[in-house]
Amino acid sequence: MSTSSNANSLISRDIERVAPELVAAAAKFQAAILADVAGRRGTLHGRVKPLSPNMKVAGPAVTVEVRPGDNLAIHAALAIAQPGDVIVVDGKGDQSCALIGEIMAAQAHATGIAGLVLDGAVRDSHELANGVFPVFSAGLNPCGPTKGVAGRVNKPISAGGATVNPGDLIVGDADGVVVIPRDQVAAVIELAQKKLDAETKRIEAIRNGDTRAAWLEKELRAVGMLADDEAL
Repeated sequence: MSTSSNANSLISRDIERVAPELVAAAAKFQAAILADVAGRRGTLHGRVKPLSPNMKVAGPAVTVEVRPGDNLAIHAALAIAQPGDVIVVDGKGDQSCALIGEIMAAQAHATGIAGLVLDGAVRDSHELANGVFPVFSAGLNPCGPTKGVAGRVNKPISAGGATVNPGDLIVGDADGVVVIPRDQVAAVIELAQKKLDAETKRIEAIRNGDTRAAWLEKELRAVGMLADDEAL
């Protein structure tokens, strides 16, 4: 049986992923740092949160679009995803039925998938939150999904208001999830290191008594909150 993709297929198997060494480098940074240097865009809506604040994930996206309440396409994604991938699901933010639970998370973990990010609901939340496999979701619902509606796998999606293309970098932590376009990852990592160095230096200065932001008065004057000859 052929495993090749064609232009009309609803499942694309062959995608170009962000390089593993770039994933490892990006994983060292908070999602917030990456989001800032990526232009303060590309973050999923705050409804998409980790089931435990200790959960972190980083890896190339395998994208899934489903009809609300149906998870057939997620099963297809689980079957073709590679170790290290992050399955990202556009579930339309629907929370009327869970899209995955403990069994599917166990399957994903056993096959080496790095994590699941769903703009939709999940169930078995106690078990998932106390496990080691990262799961991010928009909510919870004990109702199970159907498996009878066609979806799409490895096509461009919008999840939590963010555009996600197959192979893009996904980084998630306690603050939420950020998407970095695959061709921008190397540049974003370089900027992230510079920002981290600057923030580390600033925090140290604050601890040493420098508690006034040097840029504050200039910006207050720029928006008319302070006169040119006025100071705080």
